[in-house]
Amino acid sequence: MKHLSILTSVCCCLFIPSFLRGAETYDVVIYGGTSGAIAAAVQVKRMGKSAIVVCPEKHLGGLTSGGLGWTDSGNKDAIGGISREFYHRVWNHYQNSSAWKWQDSSSFGNRNQSPPGPQGDGATMWVFEPHVAEAIFESLVSEYQIPVHRDRWLDRDPNTGVTKQKGRITAIQMTDGSRYAGKMFIDATYEGDLLATAGVDYHVGREANSVYDENWNGIQVGVLHHRHHFVKPIDPYVQPGDPSSGVVWGISDEDPGEKGSGDHRIQAYCFRMCLTNLAENRIPFPKPNDYDPSRYELLLRVLDSGWRELFNKFDPLPNRKTDTNNHGPFSTDNIGMNYEYPEASYQQRDLIIQQHEDYQKGLMYFMANDRRVPADVRTAMLEWGFAKDEFPETGGWPHQIYVREARRMVGQYVMTEHDCLDRKTTPNSIGMGSYTVDSHNVQRYIKPNGKVQNEGDIGVKTPRPYEVAYGAIIPKQEQCENLLVPVCVSSSHIAFGSIRMEPVFMILGQSAATAACLSIDRGESVQQLPYPILKNQLLADRQVLELEIEYPFDSRKIPGTVIDNQNAQLQGNWTASTANRAFVDGDYQHNGNTGDKSANYLAELAAGRYQVSLSYPRNANRATNVPITIHHADGISHASVDQTQTPERDGLFHSIGTYRFDGTAKVIIGTENTDGYVIIDAVQFLKQP
Repeated sequence: MKHLSILTSVCCCLFIPSFLRGAETYDVVIYGGTSGAIAAAVQVKRMGKSAIVVCPEKHLGGLTSGGLGWTDSGNKDAIGGISREFYHRVWNHYQNSSAWKWQDSSSFGNRNQSPPGPQGDGATMWVFEPHVAEAIFESLVSEYQIPVHRDRWLDRDPNTGVTKQKGRITAIQMTDGSRYAGKMFIDATYEGDLLATAGVDYHVGREANSVYDENWNGIQVGVLHHRHHFVKPIDPYVQPGDPSSGVVWGISDEDPGEKGSGDHRIQAYCFRMCLTNLAENRIPFPKPNDYDPSRYELLLRVLDSGWRELFNKFDPLPNRKTDTNNHGPFSTDNIGMNYEYPEASYQQRDLIIQQHEDYQKGLMYFMANDRRVPADVRTAMLEWGFAKDEFPETGGWPHQIYVREARRMVGQYVMTEHDCLDRKTTPNSIGMGSYTVDSHNVQRYIKPNGKVQNEGDIGVKTPRPYEVAYGAIIPKQEQCENLLVPVCVSSSHIAFGSIRMEPVFMILGQSAATAACLSIDRGESVQQLPYPILKNQLLADRQVLELEIEYPFDSRKIPGTVIDNQNAQLQGNWTASTANRAFVDGDYQHNGNTGDKSANYLAELAAGRYQVSLSYPRNANRATNVPITIHHADGISHASVDQTQTPERDGLFHSIGTYRFDGTAKVIIGTENTDGYVIIDAVQFLKQP
């Protein structure tokens, strides 16, 4: 028997496939050290499977532990499962008086905290210091005994980095030669290196609006949202007014492209700095080795124009610290300097990251020290610096650049703005998002009038929390049967702008792990996994898959065809508001009583006569002469609405007439020559007998 067992052992070794020899083997191999990766690993262990996290990073948690302590989340009731548990652990941490070293907890108050959630989950806290987040991630991998192999970089050569057999990944190899075999693989990186190396389809850059029939995806020349654009005219030339002198640093002299068309550009990156104005814990802004004050000439011109919003995104964290983010026309976003990053080699990425670090450190040093900076700005900036007790190994500098987007998989289902803006029913929900459909600026160009402008900044509020489809985290079956992608999800550029929030990455990481484990149990590909089985497990594990929000006036419940402002095509910079009632769905928008803007409402109608009505909340500061243009089957008609008067129907809708339609109906609300604030809310088409 002894000899037989030895022989059996030898025979087994002889039949180990060559691609598995020397490989560590797990049920689920997770590549990446982001917050989504850790959530995925925890879920795998909870479901009784083996997991390993293999990551290029030395620190766990990605942006959540890398400076993004002011959580971008939208409606927090849409956040469940392990993601919500993380923020409950944050809340628990700050209940201990020892957590408040530099500030009394009462002075911070209950800022950005929530009571127990809709499923009886514990109270949560959505603001935190970076080291607190990292400690929580480390405690999770310790509690669940999850092996983590750090500083391991995927070999991105498809011939050696990923081994596939019959449409399934069997093993992955790192640049140091280490190999990891598994039944399922999860790419939880910000860059999507594993999905790309595995031969899965992906996209980089902005798709044209025509690709997915979107409004906000492609080049956005002429569209100005938020306050991240040049409000006053700023000259772009080295010698003002002289194009032959060249442009100042940070401005492209290339044509920006046509509105709505696609391009290779991606939204700008920055570091989310943790700053403090507490002298005992402050490191003064250092002068970087690659310091070049000429990079900030454009900022000087903005400051000279009177702009002073520098501190608007110094969001407060506990212990007198901040999560400092980009704000304004010239800030920490290094616009236009990251286009090559998604596809770049590791060495090239390191150079791009270093360039961003030098730019941003130089910006802070410049504002605090350069004598050309207005004295009020310099004096205020000198009070700030890096926190000594955050990122101590790098002198207070974050270890993770904010990769706002890189590759995006083109998978079984592509999330678009139609999903985010509630224009369609999203199938097979595995979690929810609710943050604004958002993009930072993508390029800085010269307008035909010879002045500089930023392009690409978008901020369109989602009307309600939306579902994320299971098909958005899995490839097409013919490309890979055992890979899930919870970070570089299958989505358009602008949809990703809403999905790309850290709480959502944790949600999707947990859901990806759940699908991986269930697929192992059933011996199926991830594409074949029946959704009802996945849904039941997700609900059992406290994921939030749908969240019905009841509005006083819900566009889906109002008679007729109702197009809300969120689904209108907007020209110009409109501002969302809820200050006055009544309005349809979650908000209305106004023009700020400035500029020529318009809102186009489109509807597909069966042949017939329809009463057309506008909703708006009245106010004395509204325009009395809002111009309305109606395109109907018999031609074009014009009307004028006095928005200082209360709408006659339910205090909500004002009729502008009855018209015949057959196919596409279009109503345009304009602002030209108006005498007050113009409101856009909803347009109703009510069929008449």
